[in-house]
Amino acid sequence: MISKILRFFLKLVLGLFAAVFALSLLAAALIVVVLSLLKSLVTGRKPAPAMVFGRFQRYSPQGMWPGGSGQGNPASPRAGDVVDVEVREVRDDKRLE
Repeated sequence: MISKILRFFLKLVLGLFAAVFALSLLAAALIVVVLSLLKSLVTGRKPAPAMVFGRFQRYSPQGMWPGGSGQGNPASPRAGDVVDVEVREVRDDKRLE
């Protein structure tokens, strides 16, 4: 009888520890996501996961994924096409002085 009660309390305590552990992992993940989004807002750059998934979506029609159409890269010009671009100077403002 006492062993059943002790087993029940042991299972209850271990279950509570598992729940606290899972909730702390979820909270840590949420904090990382929020900090990543705040960093992207401050720096003006897209978050890294968004850029990675954007690349996957961009290249998916070219056959990167099963069932893709297998066409060439629509973003790149074909041979013989003229591409008009505006020239601008890129400055490196992070010089070590």
